[in-house]
Amino acid sequence: MEIEKRYQSLEELDRLASLGGGTERIEKQHLSGRMTARERIEMLLDKGSFTELDKFVVHRCTDFGMDKSHIPGDGIVSGYGKIDGRQVFVYAYDFTVYGGTLSATNAAKIVKVQQLALQNGAPVIALNDSGGARIQEGVGSLSGYASIFYQNTLASGVIPQLSAILGPCAGGACYSPALTDFIFMVKEQSHMFITGPEVVKAVTHEEVGKEELGGAYTHSSKSGVAHFLSLSEEETLMSLRELLSFLPSNNMEDAPVVATGDDPRREEESLQTIIPEDPNIPYDIKDIIEPVVDNHYFFEVMPHFAKNIVIGFARLGGRSVGIVANQPAYLAGVLDIDASDKAARFIRFCDCFNIPLITFEDVPGFLPGCTQEHNGIIRHGAKIVYAYAEATVPKITLITRKAYGGAYIVMSSKTTGSDVNLAYPMAEIAVMGAEGAVNILYKKRSDSERQAAMTQYKEQFSNPYRAAEQGFIDEVILPRQTRSKLIRALEMAQNKNQTHPPKKHGNMPL
Repeated sequence: MEIEKRYQSLEELDRLASLGGGTERIEKQHLSGRMTARERIEMLLDKGSFTELDKFVVHRCTDFGMDKSHIPGDGIVSGYGKIDGRQVFVYAYDFTVYGGTLSATNAAKIVKVQQLALQNGAPVIALNDSGGARIQEGVGSLSGYASIFYQNTLASGVIPQLSAILGPCAGGACYSPALTDFIFMVKEQSHMFITGPEVVKAVTHEEVGKEELGGAYTHSSKSGVAHFLSLSEEETLMSLRELLSFLPSNNMEDAPVVATGDDPRREEESLQTIIPEDPNIPYDIKDIIEPVVDNHYFFEVMPHFAKNIVIGFARLGGRSVGIVANQPAYLAGVLDIDASDKAARFIRFCDCFNIPLITFEDVPGFLPGCTQEHNGIIRHGAKIVYAYAEATVPKITLITRKAYGGAYIVMSSKTTGSDVNLAYPMAEIAVMGAEGAVNILYKKRSDSERQAAMTQYKEQFSNPYRAAEQGFIDEVILPRQTRSKLIRALEMAQNKNQTHPPKKHGNMPL
């Protein structure tokens, strides 16, 4: 009988702990249009797979009357489960408990999950919805953040780390998501800023709303902090699952191979006419990417930021690949500061996790002007060449049209380490375009002489054959052959083994 009472007592304690801040606060959370921490985890993970840890943990704070208030779990729901049958670890801030604020105690819960994820080689997912540091705890709360950041840094490049911002995330709390690999935000619901609107107004006298200052649209289109913008929590959680399907569990594994009914030898006739005859007319690079990849499915990353470069995941022959592509339909596909940062970080992520890189190149150069130069285009542009040269995964480059000057070099050119370099017959590989070159070489000549020189320059350099003669292009291919040629190149390079000179780490231009 005594044992039965103990069982009943456990069940009641478990039920109360599962309510977090209680039914009233749960209803308030729902009225704000947000799910609770446990509801989010239940939707994210495979049904019935979640095992919660530290459910009965409470804080140890005694100041400001906190010793009279203890809620089991202390504002964090943490544990492990599965996504598509694969092990993941997860922690979610519970806004119904002290506004999801971080205490020294629940920081220890997060660190425990982070360490378990690292030790077991599995992804870790953070679901953020928090009022920030728990003021009543002072430095104890702040040191909790520090320990989380430290674990984020140790795990970087070892296991995938994903963050979803599903409510407020302010002050020092922003830096844990910023240290992870990908950040998801929800339109009109997620907010991230180091200092909120009130502090901004007090210090700079600038009046700005929290949506404009640090909303999902701002961070996904202007700052580049967020990688994915969703319209709802449900969409965010499903996107998290989708992203993980392209990734390995850790840096010692390969991404899952997915069976596809898409013929690897399939030829796409539409590609023959995608690129306009006039080299100054734009086209959408995704009209080349999507027909080529398995089942025409391209999972784009950061679609609203630095649109002159396109990045994302796809599959070729069932295997995950990372795609980096200049976008002629936006700013003619030039490289600028934001595009350089966007591409370089994605390249380095793919290299960390053994995901081959496919580069679709159509780049007329770097964006000129004082603004770019004064803000460090040299430093930022160097990030791309550093990332490509450092990467040891298979690297395949396809030049679809323009490949000019320094921009050609940094976009995974042969001599910066690309394994296979392909080009379409209309590719133009040169120091610069014909008009710019002739205006420099023949600036004192007559118009007719310059026009003749331009025609000669185009014949000599506005094609891929000069580069092919020197071995910088491995093969000139017909556009319709793109899919089969890329898959063959990947199959050839899949056992690639390359090492760099021993060193602690390089000093990347940051």
